[in-house]
Amino acid sequence: MIVAVNPYVVTNGNGKEAVEFYVDAFNAELISLQTFGEMPEDPNHPLSEEAMDRVMNAQFKVGDTVMMLSDNFPGMPYTVGNQVTIAIHIDSVDASKQVFEKLSKDGKVTMPLQETFWSPSYGQVTDKYGVEWQVSAIQQD
Repeated sequence: MIVAVNPYVVTNGNGKEAVEFYVDAFNAELISLQTFGEMPEDPNHPLSEEAMDRVMNAQFKVGDTVMMLSDNFPGMPYTVGNQVTIAIHIDSVDASKQVFEKLSKDGKVTMPLQETFWSPSYGQVTDKYGVEWQVSAIQQD
C-alpha cells in the first residue's frame, strides 16, 4: 500500500541555501535536514570533504505536503530539468518491488532496488514517460 508521494528537489551543492529559501518562501516548517557527513561511515567508500556538508535529505512541510530535497553527490551528473523527482513511500518490501517493476516496464532503472540504511528496499527508476521516481519501502515484510 502506498503511504505517501512527495515532490523531491535535487540541488547542485547549494541544498542548505535552497532549503532556507523554500522554507521562507512557503512559510514552511523544517522537519529535518541531514548531510552526507551524518550518514553511517563506510570504510570502503570514504566521503570527500566536498560531500560532507552537502544535504543528503531535507524534509519540510508546505501546507499538507511534505517536500523533500537533497544535493547531488559530488561528481555525479546534474542536469537542469531533471532536478525534480517524485518520492513514493510504500508500506512493505513486496509492494515496493511490485510498484518498481511496473514503473520499470519500458523505462530505465537508475538504481536497482536494494537495502539502504534508511530503507529495506530503495531504488530509482525513470518511467517510460520520463518521470523520475524514488521508490522506498518503509518497513520489512
